[in-house]
Amino acid sequence: MNVLILNGSPRVGGNSSLLIEQMVGEFEANGVRAEVVSVGAKPVRGCIACNACATKGRCVFDDLVNEIAPRFAAADGLVVVSPVYFASPNGSLISLLDRLFYSRNYDVRYKVGAAFAIARRAGTDTTFDVLNKYFTISGMPVASGDYWNNAFGRQKGEIEADLEGLRNARVVARRMVFLMRAIADAKSNYPALLAEEDRVWTHFIR
Repeated sequence: MNVLILNGSPRVGGNSSLLIEQMVGEFEANGVRAEVVSVGAKPVRGCIACNACATKGRCVFDDLVNEIAPRFAAADGLVVVSPVYFASPNGSLISLLDRLFYSRNYDVRYKVGAAFAIARRAGTDTTFDVLNKYFTISGMPVASGDYWNNAFGRQKGEIEADLEGLRNARVVARRMVFLMRAIADAKSNYPALLAEEDRVWTHFIR
């Protein structure tokens, strides 16, 4: 099994990286391969709603989004970690997630998702909410911890004093492993439950 981790911080070795290290340690200790991709400092442009991906099967802008797509398709879980920017995730990360989820031509249902927001003081709740919506609109189960998935620190290394936040990162990683394995077993044992009703679209402007 493998997990893709997107680091939305532009800082090398910053607080987001330190939290991710806690999760990677848990994944590897439980036999799950973790790949970390740094996104925060990359020049990722936003979606222009051209819908070319609907016919091409990939985004028309051939950048980090198309590089990550096959790794997301192959992953059993996705972790997204972001610092807080004006009570929202990093802009490059948002642009990447918009295009990654919209342009995909593969099924992400039942991949396990988890998000973390890191701030000096405030804005983690709204950032956490934004990130979780990518999972919940896509049929991805969300791994929860013993508290909302946030951690605190401003300068590099300050997060190491947030023992509760770092513990929660380890808890979430272990629960992701449990869910990923349980889902893999369920797919084998209960394939009929994977059947879906036909999609119905309700448009309020006609």
